[in-house]
Amino acid sequence: MSLGQELAPHLPFLRRYARALTGSQTHGDAFVRAALEAIVASPGDFPRDVEPRLGLYRTFHAIWSTANIETGGDGDDSGFGGAEGIAQARLSRITPLSRQALLLTSLEGFSTEDTAYLIDSKPDDVDSLVAEALAEIERQTHAEVLIIEDEPIIAMDIEMIVRDLGHNVTGVAVTRSEAVAQARQSPPSLVLADIQLADDSSGIDAVKDILAEFSVPVIFITAFPERLLTGTRPEPTFLITKPFQRSTVKAAISQALFFDAATVPAD
Repeated sequence: MSLGQELAPHLPFLRRYARALTGSQTHGDAFVRAALEAIVASPGDFPRDVEPRLGLYRTFHAIWSTANIETGGDGDDSGFGGAEGIAQARLSRITPLSRQALLLTSLEGFSTEDTAYLIDSKPDDVDSLVAEALAEIERQTHAEVLIIEDEPIIAMDIEMIVRDLGHNVTGVAVTRSEAVAQARQSPPSLVLADIQLADDSSGIDAVKDILAEFSVPVIFITAFPERLLTGTRPEPTFLITKPFQRSTVKAAISQALFFDAATVPAD
């Protein structure tokens, strides 16, 4: 099997990670493309002493770290708008390594040891980095959350996670029409949406209806992430795979709000 064939199954998830890290599909995909170009240019430099997925993420991190995007460079962030500009303002208060550790462990499912390898850290430091990131992001953000989920047990679990993070739940909708009605009644600052709803309506269509009226970050929840991570625009920036871990939901919420201007700092 060629190196390209070995890496192909992991590319959709690297794009997910890159978008969550940058808050932008455009910038995230650009870093992934740069990593792939580096691999093609020097295939002999690709780490072959680890699994292909680890080597791929390691190469991505080498490209990411040399860009210095999170340090602000010369201090001029005027080239960043939207989510990137919001991120630049928040990043002055959080250690980049902490966010990377959070995403790699909670969103991408890497072990502590693998995460340490990817960010050139020690395994003993990874847990403290993750705790630091969660504490800082949660301190900075607060949201009104609409949950679109037709399975009662899952909806209750998500609601508990949201409330434990200090956010308010505006409602739990089980159909497309119900989701839109609740959004109009109590405009959310974050939406958590399943894809398949109770009346066979689409959570994707519900989100499209809501986004037509409100500008709000969305986290999709699905048992089939590959159906949305196709490389065709537009793709969701934040995506959780079922069955999910509570830590995964917490990480996704924190990252979605991290790039949202509407969230207000928690006291």
